[in-house]
Amino acid sequence: MRNMWNALQPWLVRDRDRTTRMLCSVRIYTKTGDDGTTGLLYGGRISKADHAAEAYGSVDEAVAALGLARALTPDPDLGALVLRLQRELFVVGADLATNPEERDRLTAGVSLVEPDMVAELESLIDRIVEAHPLPNEFVVPGANPASAALDVARTAVRRAERRTVEMQDAGRTVNPDARRYLNRLSDLLFVLARWAAGAPEEPSRDR
Repeated sequence: MRNMWNALQPWLVRDRDRTTRMLCSVRIYTKTGDDGTTGLLYGGRISKADHAAEAYGSVDEAVAALGLARALTPDPDLGALVLRLQRELFVVGADLATNPEERDRLTAGVSLVEPDMVAELESLIDRIVEAHPLPNEFVVPGANPASAALDVARTAVRRAERRTVEMQDAGRTVNPDARRYLNRLSDLLFVLARWAAGAPEEPSRDR
């Protein structure tokens, strides 16, 4: 595994300023959501059952699921990669949670998903698959804690993608690159889960 991660080091240390770092003092409860609404980035409120809230809320779940995967992996390089993906999902969440009338205020790579972010996931997938070919059959998740957690995160990202498509189908503003990012990320997590398994996994059918 070490050789593969060495090849990925340039990606892991790429410009860290692309993620938002905000330090603020806030109270954990505000009571503003007691009426069943939630605030958007740059103003405006929507129902907590709104398609947008479902979409970026699902992204939040994916961030948490990746946190579990990061906590369970014994490989520090994999952990660093997962942390970077968590931070990029904050960009996706901000993109989806923005007041549609204020999207011109978004910053590429910080609160706006850009095409390069999608392209980098594709490049990473290609490099990992080349180093570690995928199985030729369906496998059952659960080879080890890290691999299993990555599969759980993968399904959370898939749900976030579905909610984002629902948001789009409902006529809401959706950045196509945000939708594509979620799709590629779920593919990457599948590849990472197979790599983290470290050995052939149980097939979906008993031989």
